[in-house]
This record gives sequence, structure tokens and C-alpha cells, in this order.
Amino acid sequence: MVELLGLYEIIVISRAFTIKMKESLTIVITGITKGLGKALGEELIKKGHKIIGCGRSVQEIEKLNHLYPDHDFDVVDLSNNQQVQIWINRVIEQWGSPDFLINNAAIINQPLPLWEISEEDFIQLTDININGVVRTIRGFLPAMMAEKKGIIVNFSSGWGRSTSPEVVPYCTSKWAIEGLSQGLAQEVPKGIGIIALNPGIINTEMLQTCWGENASGFESPKEWSKKAAPFILNLTAKNNGQSLTVS
Repeated sequence: MVELLGLYEIIVISRAFTIKMKESLTIVITGITKGLGKALGEELIKKGHKIIGCGRSVQEIEKLNHLYPDHDFDVVDLSNNQQVQIWINRVIEQWGSPDFLINNAAIINQPLPLWEISEEDFIQLTDININGVVRTIRGFLPAMMAEKKGIIVNFSSGWGRSTSPEVVPYCTSKWAIEGLSQGLAQEVPKGIGIIALNPGIINTEMLQTCWGENASGFESPKEWSKKAAPFILNLTAKNNGQSLTVS
């Protein structure tokens, strides 16, 4: 009887461990070093998920690797296709196909009329905000399709569904994300979800660039992440093609 009870306990513990392992997801987040990306990554780590992130700041990536040694953070410039592909190949080889790819990385222009924004600045913004997203999708999506599962969340914006003066380059890039997400959703096979997600209005450095002190009236990235994390984790392939807002 004691031996049987011991065996039963082992089976229960084994099943509980298996369930726990299944609940731990592999999540890739771009732009992990600050703002929404950093806050979301830290919240998801608290929930027990494996976070793989990239950013352009060497110093901030080193800090993250020191704080969270069981996770994976790397310096990647999303405007550099070679860097992106080397990083993605390593990630897939080491960790396999991600359960979630969260395309968060983006920059915003200095508030100016379009004709006062240099061609160089406009190209840099679109190369990160649009082409950077395309690069990560092209790199990770084939592995996801091979596994017949995976959710790609492309961060959009209220300015991806409306417009304002002096942020035309940013609006352009986020409207592109909406079109990219909806179009790609029609191409991917069953089991894959492509979602354009408006995170809402959060007091980030980017918002402060546009709104100055008025940005302080909105919630912090850390506060936002507490509702954003479960919202994102609840997304499935059934949400494919939808344009959603964190709520």
C-alpha cells in the first residue's frame, strides 16, 4: 500500500510538472530594453515564461542578461537585415520556434511638419518600424508554420487607425503595420495568428516626445504591463486578422 501510494504521488508530481512545463511559453519581444517592451518582458518573466529579447543598447542588454540569466537577450539593430537573420537563426537553433513573436520595437519622429523632416530621418523610422517588423516575421514565421502554431503580435497605435499633425512618419509606419497584419493574416495557414495590437496610451519616452508633461497623466509601462500580459497571452489563432486594443 505504501509503495502504491508512493508511486501515485510520483505520478501526480510528474503530471503537475508536465502541466507546468507546458504552461511555460517561449516569447520573443523586440525593443526589450525600455518602455513597453521592457515592462512587458519583466511581467511575463514573473509569470514563468521564457523571454527572448533584442534591443540596440549594449549596456541595457548586458543589464538584462545579468538580472535574468535564465533568459536570452541580444543586441540587434532591426534596420540591419544581416544582424536580424543571424540573431533569428541562433534563437531558433537554441530555443526552437517561439510561441509568441511580439514586434514592439519602434521609434518616433521629432514633432515637425513632414516637409521639415529630413529624408534620412524618415527612412530610419520606416526602416525600423516597418521593415524591422517584416524582417523578424520573415525570419520566424517559417519555423512557426512548420510547427503549425504561433502568434505574431505587431504593435500598432492609435495613430495606426487615426492621424495627427507633426507625427506623419510615425502614423505612416503604424498604418502600414495594420495593413501588413491584415494582409499577412490572409496568407498564413491554420494554427497561426497575426494580430495588430494597439497598446493604448501609456506614459513612455515616445509619448513624452510628443506630449511633453501631458504624458504624465497616463499610466506607466509597468502599470500597463499588468493588464497587457494576460491580454496578449489569451490571444490565439482564432484572433487571426483582428485589430485589437489592450483593455
